[in-house]
Amino acid sequence: MTNISPIEAFSDPTRRQLLERLRLSPCSVGDLVETVTVSQSAVSQHLRVLRAAGLVQVRRQGQQRIYSLDPAGLAELRSYVESFWEQVVDSYQDAAAHSTQQEDLDA
Repeated sequence: MTNISPIEAFSDPTRRQLLERLRLSPCSVGDLVETVTVSQSAVSQHLRVLRAAGLVQVRRQGQQRIYSLDPAGLAELRSYVESFWEQVVDSYQDAAAHSTQQEDLDA
C-alpha cells in the first residue's frame, strides 16, 4: 500500500464512520461491519488504509484483531487542521487591521 496521509484517509465517509465507532471503544472487524453498509472485506480494506495513515492500530486478541484509534496519528491530523485555523485567524486579523486603517483614512 502506498503512503497515505491522515487527511486523505479521513476524507472517505466510510472511514470516518469507522473512526466514529472506534471513538467509543476498541472493537473487532465484525463489530465495525455492523456500523457501516459495506462488506467485511471492504471494511478490512478501509482499516488497512486507516492503519497506513496512522489513524488506527491493531492488536491480536485470541483469533480476533482488535482495532483502536492511534493517538499519534490523530494528533498529526489535528495539527494539520489546526494549521488551517491559524491561517484563518491570521487572515482575519490582517483584514480587520486593514479595515480599521481604511476607516481612519476615510474619516
